[in-house]
This record gives sequence, C-alpha cells and structure tokens, in this order.
Amino acid sequence: MAMNKKAWQSVIALAGVSAFALTACTGPSGGTGGSSAAASGPIAYGTTDKVTALDPAGSYDNGSFMVMNQIYSFLLNSKPGSADPVPDLAESASFTSPTEYTVKLKPGLKWANGHTLDSKDVKFSFDRQIKINDPAGPASLLANVESVTAPDANTVVFKLKLANDQTFAQILSSPAAPIVDDEVFPADKLLDDDSIVKAKAFYGQYTIDTYKKNELISFKAFPDYQGVLGKPANDAATIKYYADPTNMKLDVQQGNIDVANRSLSATDIDDLKKDSKVKVNVGPGGEIRYITFNFDTMPFGAKAPDADPAKATAVRQAIANLVDRQAIADQVYKGTYLPLYSNVPSGFLGANESFKDAYGDAGKPSLDKAKKVLTDAGVTTPVSLNLQYNPDHYGKSSGDEYAMIKDQLEKSGLFKVNLQSTEWVTYSKASRADEYPLFQFGWFPDFSDADNYLTPFFPDGGFLKNHYNNPTVTDLINKQLTTVDKTERESTIKDAQNALAKDISTLPLLQGAQVAISGSGVKGVDTTLDASFKFRLGTVSK
Repeated sequence: MAMNKKAWQSVIALAGVSAFALTACTGPSGGTGGSSAAASGPIAYGTTDKVTALDPAGSYDNGSFMVMNQIYSFLLNSKPGSADPVPDLAESASFTSPTEYTVKLKPGLKWANGHTLDSKDVKFSFDRQIKINDPAGPASLLANVESVTAPDANTVVFKLKLANDQTFAQILSSPAAPIVDDEVFPADKLLDDDSIVKAKAFYGQYTIDTYKKNELISFKAFPDYQGVLGKPANDAATIKYYADPTNMKLDVQQGNIDVANRSLSATDIDDLKKDSKVKVNVGPGGEIRYITFNFDTMPFGAKAPDADPAKATAVRQAIANLVDRQAIADQVYKGTYLPLYSNVPSGFLGANESFKDAYGDAGKPSLDKAKKVLTDAGVTTPVSLNLQYNPDHYGKSSGDEYAMIKDQLEKSGLFKVNLQSTEWVTYSKASRADEYPLFQFGWFPDFSDADNYLTPFFPDGGFLKNHYNNPTVTDLINKQLTTVDKTERESTIKDAQNALAKDISTLPLLQGAQVAISGSGVKGVDTTLDASFKFRLGTVSK
C-alpha cells in the first residue's frame, strides 16, 4: 500500500512502542510460523546485503544473520508477528535463581546430517563464541555469561555475572545464540562457509542445497525441523545477491524475484509505491545510522601524534553541533528516515533526545556553538577529518548521505573532510582494526529492547572496538540491565544516554523503518516484518 510522507513518519516515529501493537494485528493464527496447508513452490528473495560468514562466531551483521535465521535454531526464538522469545529448541526456560537460567531441551533432536543435537551442542556453541571472541562476531552480547554447564543431555544451566538480567531471554534468540553442531565446528577457530554447507550442519526451517557466497543460495525445507517456526509456507527458497540495487528493483518489478529487501534507495521506494505490480511492505523499525569515532586514531586521539583528550572531545562536540539531521532525512531519504537525537531510538524504553538538548539549536545546526567549543579547547582550524562510509551494506544512498555530511562540515570552515568508501567485506573488518578514524555504521537490532543499543556498543568499546571506555557509563548500563523496576530502569537508561552525549563515542544520525518490496501475488512478507527484526523466508508464499 502506498504511503505518503506523513504516514511514513508515523510508522517510524512510533516504531518501538507501536511494534507490539502492530505485530498483534499481523501475527499468524496458530502456534507456528509456517502453514498447515500444502507448501507453495519455491520463492526468490533479493538483497544487496552481503554474507560475512555462516559461522555464528564470525559475523555480526544483518546479511549473515538473515541466512542464519533460516538454517540454525535457538534455545528461544519468536513466532512471526511477535518479538517475545518463546521456546524453540527448548521445552522450557526460566530463571531458577537470580543468577542462574535453566533450559530444558526437547528430546530426540537430530541435525540434518544425522548427528545428535543435545545439551553438549548448546554448551559448546556458547563456550566457543566466548572463547573465539572474533572482532567481527557477536560475543560482546554474552558479556554477562560466567559459565555454561550441561548436567545432562537435555539440561543447560547458564550462570550469570549480574543478577536479574532483564534481557537474557532475548539474548538467547540473538546473533550470539544460534546453536551449532559440536561434531562439525572447531572449538577455538572459525569454520569456513563451504565446510559448513558440505557438513550439512543445519537445524532450522531450511538446509542449504547450493551455495555461491554473495551470489546465490538455494534452500530446501528441512522436514525434521521441530522448532517454533513450524513448517515453512514454501518448499524451497533462494537468495540472490545484487551489487546494484537498481537491478534488484527491476527484477522485483518484472517478477524475477518475489521479494526485494535491504536496501533500495528512498527514491526507488517512492517510485515503487506507484507500481501496481508490487507491494511496499512496512514494518516497525529499530534501525539506526550513526558515525563512530575511533578514540585512538581520530584527530587528537590517544595514539595520534598530537594526542589531547580535551581537543579530541571538542572535535566530536563541534561535529555534533554542525550536522543537520533533518536536511539529510528530507533530502536524501525523503522521510523514510527521521532524525535521531540519542543512542536509544524513539519508541524504546528510556529513549530521550540528549543530543538535541546538548548540541546545535533545538535540533538545527549551530556554527557559533561549534566555533566556541573548538576555540575553548585551543583547536586550530580547519581540522582534517578522514571519514569512511560503506556504499553496499548500508545502501546506495549512503554516498549522498555522507556527501551531505562532508558539505555541512566543510561549509562551516572548521573542518576539511577526506571522504572515502570501501566495500563491506573489507569495511566490516577494517573499521574495527583502527584503519578508519571516523566511519559510518548502522545498527539493525538483535532484539526489541533499549539495552540492545547500549550494552553491545559502549562497555570497553563493545563490538565497535573504537577504544571508548567510561566506567560511569558502563556502571549505568549494567545497572539498567539488572533493574527490575520499570520506572527506575527507564531513568537509568536516560542517565546513560546523557552521559554518552557528553563523550560522543558515536554520533546518532537517523532512525528508519523496515521496508520490503514484494510481487502483488506474494503473501506473508508483512508477517515477518515484526519487532524481532528477523526476516524469515518461511512465512513467504505465492
């Protein structure tokens, strides 16, 4: 259904709070994500996202996780149309003490290769995530796990460092939590994609039939899957990978693929709303876009020749005073994104507008404030900035977005910006290996809670590996994580955002919705665009 700008803004602005109301209307009847009717024939999905790795310990990006959601299972997962974690491989799961979370597994499970799937695999999966701790992986999500034990074949006990973890059930359905085959995966290093496919180390709605990385993946429905998603609504699926979103747009219009998702430009989406052969499906959003600062290599950073923490802070704060988010949202994204003024996006518990309060002029840029903060710190202008962005993983419009940021900063006369771009396969590793002083990142949440915009990012530099560490911020983040009282937790989340706005480890820019384009005869796409932020091929049929 076509949506005007005002309607888009309503969807995005209310994304977090309204997510659960929206999914209550769109969720499937019955207890599974599949269909009790005969499955449809193959469906084809297109994307510009790239796969970093099929090994859950080696990637922490939407393109990889999308594939993992088709071929692996979790202890807990959510039904399409919901964000609430419920048993998947588990029969039951609950806190048995404030620091112990006990899971009972379904008996008699088998991997697609015939190996037994039991508590040994579960313990192994979490132990190897923590041990490998790959820079591109999601191990930071498991920071609260002290140990994992498997007292018997069907029981797993997680010992937690902090009591009353309000997000742990969600963590067990996150990118850190796909269960892998302990007879296939090594305990202390990553396993390459081809070896995983060859070993048929799958337990999900699908197995991989053929695999050409970042070209084409073909899936077959796995008949022995017993998880919460149920039987898929189709008997097979493919994912086709595009270098150019224009070609993906043409293919969905011509019926060569059934679904196009992540990422079409705002202009393309606006154009597709007028095409009767396709549907524009919109779901609750939690996606954010932001600039990350490397605290070691940015101007005046800790390892820069002229290191000066006060000057480095002043540079970050001056940039915050100059960026015009509204102009980027309007001119580049045509209202499909809205300005974001804090680290926790609008609609989630505790979200505020700490950057709007601290910088600029009520959301508009302020040259006077930018000049003052640099002058007070003794910074000579113009300051040279090396700013990196990614043109494929975050969409073709990233080029326009960052060209506009460069223009905004340089028009002030305070900065000279060297703008560069890198393809995602290189970018995802280089950005966390101190190669980029300032760089673009985006975040597609692991689960629907404010903590997912805090814990993965900021304690000890988080997954960003940007050398930011503020013990006060870490304490606030840990406190909100374990606070049972909702009002107190909300207040602590706000305090954490206010502290982060002073330091500016990341500069929040934009918040967006989930958008997928489907052929007019394709069903089930709206069902999977829910607040779990997981796209499940198993809901789609035609």
